[in-house]
Amino acid sequence: MYKELNILKDSNKILRKKSKEVEFPISNEDKDLIKDIINHLTFSQIPELSEKYNLRPGMGLAFVQLGMLKRIIVIVHEYEVAKFKEYVVINPKVVSESKELMAAALGEGCLSVDREIEGHVLRNARITIEGFDMDGNPIKIRAREELAIAFQHEIDHLNGIMFYDRIDPKRKFYADDEIRLL
Repeated sequence: MYKELNILKDSNKILRKKSKEVEFPISNEDKDLIKDIINHLTFSQIPELSEKYNLRPGMGLAFVQLGMLKRIIVIVHEYEVAKFKEYVVINPKVVSESKELMAAALGEGCLSVDREIEGHVLRNARITIEGFDMDGNPIKIRAREELAIAFQHEIDHLNGIMFYDRIDPKRKFYADDEIRLL
């Protein structure tokens, strides 16, 4: 069942604040909200459901985008057509990253930004994230390419950074031979 989320727009000042570490156990309200976010992100990536519920496609969401300054991110990655893997990471930290940089060829988007913003956002091609699952168990995730971009984007939200803050105003785009574009 779909429950509508009130996703804040980037003009909301709370999105510029740093989220706080979460203590365990997490509340049942937070667990329910995580399930609602997973549904929203999954439905948004399935064309029939995205159209039915009028959803913009999205792969990730940070709790701050719902007005809560908690270090919780949710990513739903479609790794094959109609096959999804869910990631819920509480208090995520990037513990290692590749030197290789890459960017989404068409630029990044954000569920809090309802306009096109042109430019490449340079991201690490591979990262390792550590954090905790919903039960407080430590987890480690190795992400590459599209998934690595999503994790870096959502962790930026927890630190009050919007993706367009990372676009170089003097150099918005890179060529294929300068950087790997996805």
